[in-house]
Amino acid sequence: MKHPVLEDRSRLIIWCLAWVVLATGQALLIHFVYGSTTDVAVADGIISMVFYGLLGLAIWFPARYLLRSDTPIVSKVGNIILTGTVTIVLWLFATRFLVRALVHDKEDYDLLWHSVVVFRATAGVLIYFVIILIYYLFLSATQLAEKASRQAQLEAQVREGELKMLRAQINPHFLFNSLNSMSSLTLTDPMKARDMILKLSDFMRYSLSSRSEQPVTLQNEMESLRLYLEIEKVRFGERLVIEEEIQPECLPALLPAMLLQPLYENAVKHGVYESTDRVVIRTSANKEDENLVISVTNTIDPDSVVTRKGAGIGLKNVRSRLELFFGEKADLAVNRKEDSFNVVIKIPFQEKINQ
Repeated sequence: MKHPVLEDRSRLIIWCLAWVVLATGQALLIHFVYGSTTDVAVADGIISMVFYGLLGLAIWFPARYLLRSDTPIVSKVGNIILTGTVTIVLWLFATRFLVRALVHDKEDYDLLWHSVVVFRATAGVLIYFVIILIYYLFLSATQLAEKASRQAQLEAQVREGELKMLRAQINPHFLFNSLNSMSSLTLTDPMKARDMILKLSDFMRYSLSSRSEQPVTLQNEMESLRLYLEIEKVRFGERLVIEEEIQPECLPALLPAMLLQPLYENAVKHGVYESTDRVVIRTSANKEDENLVISVTNTIDPDSVVTRKGAGIGLKNVRSRLELFFGEKADLAVNRKEDSFNVVIKIPFQEKINQ
């Protein structure tokens, strides 16, 4: 771990200014209270506090081990007191030796020293514990920041894993259904089977190219969904009708890739599969304030038992991905009627950033 004072210029400047203030205060106190001459008071104040300032910087290296959270409290207190005793004793003797070597009247300085030694020791203890407190606060802040960073990384990894798991639920389900349909069409209508294979190839190319959890534009998402619906139209023909009403300003909006496909799968499964009549799947998108609102509606057979059971895995998948991407800013509403099933998604409107 780097030194908290030396690694930052601003902190170093503040550190130096603090010792200048202490040196000035001590020189004035010795001069006016204890009657020392100006040159002795200045020399004593400067040398004393400069040396303590250097010791204060050096204290960091044992302190970062002494103040660790895993150190027993008794050992921590004992080591801090021991380090402080060594520091203050070293500071007192070094200050006396250096200042005494500079002054002319050594006997007067010896008398001054003895008269102020209690004051020096008391001040040294207070300064030491202030330094320890500063280092303790810095270590605590650093540990909290590291803990928060590790927590954020862990949450990001968990979120990415959940998103990949949810995405993994989409492609196999659709692929198996399509392959089964193509298997049947190869016997009854080979040309439709070929057309379906080509469209499935284009769709899977889009799906594989967007496997990362980077968002895509609504325009790209709708192009993929049209491929999906065209594949389904190969199977169901005129029974499946597609309608769109998407405002042009919504096309650059960003959303999770393949977010909407489970809605269309549900519409086909609970609409076309469960009805012998024509089924309409209608998609609309518009901008409301700062939100993108997407509505997917399909007509249903009122007597369908499957439809009455509920939304199923598909809607849970969509809801989970919305929560992981947008948190509480996203909303999904389901509206069931006798002859229709409607899902409305509301997400923050974010446009693609041009690079």
